Amino acid sequence: MEPPLPAEFLNPFDDDKLHEECGVFGVFGHEDAAELVALGLHALQHRGQEAAGIVSFDGARFNSERRMGLVGDNFSEESVINRLRGFAAIGHNRYSTTGDTVLRNVQPLFADLAGGGLAVAHNGNLTNAVELRRALVRQGAIFQSTSDTETLVHLVAISRETRLVERLIDALRQIEGAYSLVTLTNKKMIGVRDPLGVRPLVLGKIGESFVLSSETCALDIIGAKFVRDVEPGEMVVITRDGIESIWPFPPAHRRFCVFEYIYFARPDSLVDGVNVYAARRHIGEVLAEEAPADADLVVPVPDSGTPAAIGYASKAGIPFELGIIRNHYVGRTFIEPGQHIRQLGVKLKHNANRHSVAGKRIVLVDDSIVRGTTSVKIVQMMRDAGATEVHLRIACPPTTHSCYYGVDTPERDQLLAAKHNIEEMCQQIGADSLAYISIDGLYRAMGHSKRNNEQPQYCDACFTSEYPTPLTDLNDTNRETQLSLLTESF
Repeated sequence: MEPPLPAEFLNPFDDDKLHEECGVFGVFGHEDAAELVALGLHALQHRGQEAAGIVSFDGARFNSERRMGLVGDNFSEESVINRLRGFAAIGHNRYSTTGDTVLRNVQPLFADLAGGGLAVAHNGNLTNAVELRRALVRQGAIFQSTSDTETLVHLVAISRETRLVERLIDALRQIEGAYSLVTLTNKKMIGVRDPLGVRPLVLGKIGESFVLSSETCALDIIGAKFVRDVEPGEMVVITRDGIESIWPFPPAHRRFCVFEYIYFARPDSLVDGVNVYAARRHIGEVLAEEAPADADLVVPVPDSGTPAAIGYASKAGIPFELGIIRNHYVGRTFIEPGQHIRQLGVKLKHNANRHSVAGKRIVLVDDSIVRGTTSVKIVQMMRDAGATEVHLRIACPPTTHSCYYGVDTPERDQLLAAKHNIEEMCQQIGADSLAYISIDGLYRAMGHSKRNNEQPQYCDACFTSEYPTPLTDLNDTNRETQLSLLTESF
């Protein structure tokens, strides 16, 4: 496979977004398990585009296919699915936050353990993986990847418990951070969320077969029925005899990732009991109350800014227009881009609808600002199209801190809001005005009167720096540097 083009060429606006690490999907007790998993991963493609993998079990052996690139490019051929025979399968879409983008880091990870095989697909990030890995290497463990997920596999392998479920619980009690896991053994499919429920996981059913998924939109694509969310701290064990819930951790105050509602999840998903589209529209309504603008049009930054822009326009009584048109069919180009062509690449993905915006005062609604490079391009695009004023409104509070729970966030010194106040950011971006929704406004949009500083309802550390778990591996060097030092220490 050819190496992918640089992100700024294929995704000139999306390269400055926060990215979810991955999506997980599993089916147990169905003759077409692997085919259904491939479809489920296709619906979860937005959660990770770097690589995908599927592991199946046919009653006698595990079968694995792991590929770099998109699901549709790798798992659409019948020959590939035919190699994934079995009544159970789990899959994973990857967007890396730890470990290089190489095949050995692609999940699900698989290992032959005493008592049988174990495949693991993980959404999230372990915040003490480096410390645990160092201890495991000293005990003689041989790591095959730089993924933090492999740490969990080794902990299961060395556990002195007898039953695999107990060994998995023993391993989970040693890790910190955020995780939603789907694992497959010779006889079971197991799903588990961390005690705080930072990352999502839902339970579904198709016929008599059970399904685990990061989001409900992936249940819809295979015709599965949504049963319920897997609760924070819950482990669901699925066998041919049915499903059992185990609660291996003490009760904890849930801290679901609020950015799932702002950006990560698909708008048609029901996440932790809330419709994502409705949540984003409500956020836009509150944003209009908090940050009005004297303007002629409300224009979304597609696609993630669209629901909030609809809410903003409705509440403000300002017409909504698609002032930016997105090309959804941008893929590999037929020419290798030189610098001149690369500079033109910004218009491959988005282009101004000049007829709508020329001569108008516009409110641009986007979901977030990370480094600010994207916002500069968008504002300039609107001015080049003839907009007389550009007022930028952001459907989340300023992103001032990095995430360590499964979101690919730049280091803090690269976050625009960590270095500048609103006025400075507005000048740098080139907008006529800039405003964010407040943290209390965000909570109000989600159905809470305000943020309770003693017990916030969500993980909002990227806005507040209030991390809900210890950050054991965080010190003067970042996690990637630490992993490199570990792997090069011999």
